[in-house]
Amino acid sequence: MTSYLSPVQALWVSLFITAFYPIAGKMAVGFISPGMLLFLGALVCFIVCLPWLIKTKQLKELFNFKKAKYLMAVGLFNTALPFLCMFIALLYTTPSNASILNQTELLYSLILTWIFLGERPNKTQLLGSALLLTGVIIILMQNRWTPQWKGDIIVISSVWLYQVGHIFAKKMPKEFSPEFITAGRAFYGALFLIPLTYALTFIGLPIVFKPVLKSFLIILYLGAIFNTFGNMFWYRAIRNMDLSKATAVILSYPVFTYLISVCLGMDKISILQISGLAFAFSGAYLLTRVIRGKH
Repeated sequence: MTSYLSPVQALWVSLFITAFYPIAGKMAVGFISPGMLLFLGALVCFIVCLPWLIKTKQLKELFNFKKAKYLMAVGLFNTALPFLCMFIALLYTTPSNASILNQTELLYSLILTWIFLGERPNKTQLLGSALLLTGVIIILMQNRWTPQWKGDIIVISSVWLYQVGHIFAKKMPKEFSPEFITAGRAFYGALFLIPLTYALTFIGLPIVFKPVLKSFLIILYLGAIFNTFGNMFWYRAIRNMDLSKATAVILSYPVFTYLISVCLGMDKISILQISGLAFAFSGAYLLTRVIRGKH
């Protein structure tokens, strides 16, 4: 499915697809609850991948425990938990804030590497971290003590989950194709989302689904485009090019999210927000340069 694009082309397609997902999450507010949105999106993704699984006779491989354990891990830590937190955050904050603050994942990566691998950060990493933190602080201070601040805090408190998922993703056998990973991630992500969505009802987040055209279009984007092709193109890119280069490109998606959000009236042009974006992007870029240097 993804072989007709070069790794670089696949990366840029994935970037533009990714830029829209915080917008879709915000549009869903009031129409679909976060858990239901993610569950239906994962289900649609699996249905789209199902003909390919059947054609290649890999459907039964989803239940092979030696393979399934990796898919369950990325389904939980790269789909169900972090995106559930992101879409809950979008009940309160804006798409651009959520996408900018999502870059703090790099800080967690640096901290976890230091703690568990003993790799002390160098001067460039410390500078990149300081710039990224400055951008985050600017964003947080702009909305402090407001309902929007609650969403911002949820984002920066949950992005470490991606790093756990990345650990399992890197340990996947080389024969796992982008299509197989995408299908398995969606399948197990959907299974985990069933109890998680029900659990949210106990903390005041009821299951909501309004069967209107807008709801179906959002689910179609999230399931068929973002979860399916966005992931396939991303795995196509990172398995065939330097990971740090791919990360440096994909980290620019908040710029596009911000521009789209402003055009749709979900955000206003703000000097503080632009400053926060500039600091966060500069810090993220420096951190990825260090990773590339190590490779």
